[in-house]
Amino acid sequence: MSKDIAVIAKPVGSRCNMSCAYCYYLEKGQYSSSKKQTRMSFALLEKLIKNTVEANEGPVVSFVWHGGETTLAGIDFYKQVVALEKKHLPKNKQAWNNLQTNGLILNDEWCRFLKENRFDVGLSIDGDKLTHDKNRRDKGGNPTFDRIYKAAQRLKSHDIMPDLLCTVNAETVKRPKEVYRALRQLDTGWIQFIPVIVVDEKGDIDPISVSPEGYGDFLCDVFDEWIHNDLGKCDVQMFAETAKVWAGGKAAVCHMAETCGQVLVCEEDGSIYSCDHFVDNEHRLGNLMGDNLAKLAQSQRQTDFGNMKKDSLSEECKACPHLKVCNGGCPKDRFGENGQYYLCKGLKKYFDHAYGPLHKVMEMSRKGMKPDEIMKNI
Repeated sequence: MSKDIAVIAKPVGSRCNMSCAYCYYLEKGQYSSSKKQTRMSFALLEKLIKNTVEANEGPVVSFVWHGGETTLAGIDFYKQVVALEKKHLPKNKQAWNNLQTNGLILNDEWCRFLKENRFDVGLSIDGDKLTHDKNRRDKGGNPTFDRIYKAAQRLKSHDIMPDLLCTVNAETVKRPKEVYRALRQLDTGWIQFIPVIVVDEKGDIDPISVSPEGYGDFLCDVFDEWIHNDLGKCDVQMFAETAKVWAGGKAAVCHMAETCGQVLVCEEDGSIYSCDHFVDNEHRLGNLMGDNLAKLAQSQRQTDFGNMKKDSLSEECKACPHLKVCNGGCPKDRFGENGQYYLCKGLKKYFDHAYGPLHKVMEMSRKGMKPDEIMKNI
């Protein structure tokens, strides 16, 4: 395993111009040392970039700009990001920037900047208008689908093909094919489905969450639609990662990997946390104003945090035939019986459903068959 790390930077902390019903991050401002979250200072930004460059041996240094809503930091902030990366990157390294956004602020000036500076963009959109507007509303309670759909089209007009991030919640799970087809029609080439699992203070599952059975059915329905119609035209992260592991590779996404802990979070006040889903006092590793990022990443606390994913596997997980492709799921969601992953039942259904068809696809691909020909045979 590479010792290189990636950083999810939160330049405005948990501040956002939307109020999505299932958001897990809006409340994270309570852990900031700032009296009021504003924007990461340029001095702190430079230290973050310099530390991250120095912490990575590989030729590509990864920065994910996340939120809250990242664009609230303003376009001048990201111009400074580019300038500081050029200042601190040696000739044998380059930066990879990924901007995660809800798209509400994006205009032509933003798109030109992102294209000129080769930013990848992740755009949050929950399928079609019916499902999206159920949960993704702005601060005034107004629907946002039409504005975000236009943002996707604007990005494409500037030759930026955004990754589409769609949550699987109690609403989207009801209409899997409609949700998938709406995303597919945007024709950006890449879709991520993110399960929503919200637990209240009593430890009960919030009704907005997807059920394990519903998640499994959703993945199976979308998989069937994809494999019969969209091979070579559109990639779905879950299907691509599953195929990669079954082909002998290693998953690139943390919840499917054997261990985690190589993607740290830097908040607007410089606080460093173990993971995006563990921003709390218990998992605060330190602060960039007084600590070195590489040392925090290599600390025993972070090492133990990363290994916990493997070390705390249930006996059922250890005996599961799908262990190498699931690895027990994300530790934040291991609150089932005996510490079982909440989505276990649904994922087992998907893995069983996809195993045969995906292996046939891989076999035909190795023989040199093209996607259209494979789909006819499938």
